[in-house]
Amino acid sequence: MVQIKSPEQIAKMRAAGLVVAAIHEATREAAVPGATTKDLDQVARKVLAEHNATSNFLGYGGFPATICTSVNEVVVHGIPSEDVVLKDGDIISVDCGAVVDGWHGDAAYTAFVGSGHDPALIELSRVTEESMWAGIAAMKQGNRLVDISRAIETYIRRQPKPGGGRYGIIEDYGGHGIGTEMHMDPHLLNYVDRRRGRGPRLVPGFCLAIEPMVSLGTSKTRVLEDDWTVVTTDGSWSSHWEHSVALTPEGPLVLTAPDGGKAKLAEYGIKAAPDPLA
Repeated sequence: MVQIKSPEQIAKMRAAGLVVAAIHEATREAAVPGATTKDLDQVARKVLAEHNATSNFLGYGGFPATICTSVNEVVVHGIPSEDVVLKDGDIISVDCGAVVDGWHGDAAYTAFVGSGHDPALIELSRVTEESMWAGIAAMKQGNRLVDISRAIETYIRRQPKPGGGRYGIIEDYGGHGIGTEMHMDPHLLNYVDRRRGRGPRLVPGFCLAIEPMVSLGTSKTRVLEDDWTVVTTDGSWSSHWEHSVALTPEGPLVLTAPDGGKAKLAEYGIKAAPDPLA
């Protein structure tokens, strides 16, 4: 069952989303050569405390940290550790969430550690992020869930990959509903699987975490012995971007973007919904 939110509930989710945005800003600044991924987790804990918010990652299924720190070939669910020291040239995807008054926010970004990155990695992150925005732009009243999946996949497939070949759209993980829980129905694929049908129709009050994961190689993954860390099977590096989005009668509101998605949605000719907390 899809949980449909009222305007008042979306406002509470916006509050949680802004905490997530604050965590993103603080961990970006901390993701420098010599820092450990455990250092980034400590930064996130401090931001949560400053906002009187709680983590929806810590303890989820036994997960031992407040953020996921996925470096290089790690796709998702990397566990922060004192043993993982960031190096010049690394890329890191930070996925995190927050709970405010029982309502959840969830978002991820990919950052470049230091300098001197291969242009193919920069393009990988750009393609992944822009495919997320293409999916967000497809979150329109009257569309169906598959229209978001199609928009994400179509954007990625139309981008030429440096050196040839195709980007790997990770198959085993995708987006999801969000609200009073972090992971809710429906599951959102980042590609079209005709066996799954078109999915539910999008109506005001529909809230989704839209999160493409893309690699420079395979679409296949495996889980390491810690039962959390997900890596590409061929060792290719990957990127992960995510925003939580609410559909309102006035259009989409990107709950975890500081500006509510106003600037990026304008590039698609879409006016973001008014920020209920502005």
